[in-house]
Amino acid sequence: MSIPLSDTLPLEIVHRLQRLRQARGHTLQEVYDATGIHVARLEASKANMRVATLAVLCQYYEISLEEFFQGL
Repeated sequence: MSIPLSDTLPLEIVHRLQRLRQARGHTLQEVYDATGIHVARLEASKANMRVATLAVLCQYYEISLEEFFQGL
């Protein structure tokens, strides 16, 4: 049985954000302090991801949305 894309894409987005944060050595608190975004809730899939939120996080991590979505 295959999993529909609509079920896997949100998880991939969350995992990619988590990897970006960790690769840059940022804590959840540091990201929150800089952006006002509760990344812990996003990483725990307890909040819905909006495109505007993702854009802010990409800007914080200094990557474009295009770069973020490459390979997904």
